[in-house]
Amino acid sequence: MIGSAKHANSKAVNVAAQRVAAIYAKAFIGIAEKAGQTDSMVEELESVGAAFERFEKLDAVLGSALIPHEEKTQMLDRIFGSRLSSLVLDFLKVLSRHGRLDITRVVQWEVQKLFDELRGRVRVALHTATPLEDGLSRTLETSLRAILGAEPQVDADVDPELIGGIVLRVGDTVYDGSVARQLRHVREQMINRSIHEIQSRRDRFRHSGGN
Repeated sequence: MIGSAKHANSKAVNVAAQRVAAIYAKAFIGIAEKAGQTDSMVEELESVGAAFERFEKLDAVLGSALIPHEEKTQMLDRIFGSRLSSLVLDFLKVLSRHGRLDITRVVQWEVQKLFDELRGRVRVALHTATPLEDGLSRTLETSLRAILGAEPQVDADVDPELIGGIVLRVGDTVYDGSVARQLRHVREQMINRSIHEIQSRRDRFRHSGGN
């Protein structure tokens, strides 16, 4: 399935925070699986992550170490009490009690990764110069499905600077078909070759006694 890019996985994430978030994410999935509510709970947590990303002040306040846990709990009840299941709301309160609400979005990203693995899906970041037509999107999905041996979840993003190229990121691996990057690479090779030739000529001139 190809959709618009909506995860902030593109932003640099503190490695230590990501490790802690992975622990909480594993616990969240365990709770959700035991309750038989994995799909709905993951969706709810995603809505929380989206709210934190959309409302930066909310993210800053709930993530602040200066605000006591009791006050944060009241805020969580007031803001999310009618929108979230008790399990997800309680999970947020656990994060608050341990002073970890500041990494809520990172936890949500880690939860999504575990959820995708459970469902046999692989998230793919797709960057193209122009939006892909439906036919090409289906062809790309079919190819990725065969290569990955799993259901691709494609987050698409348009980047005009690619000049007709395409860049795919699967996990930590980047497959770059960007024309722009290829042109930059060729240009760098030409510059390096020119510098080498200039240096060689200068060395020959010195050795011939011209200096």
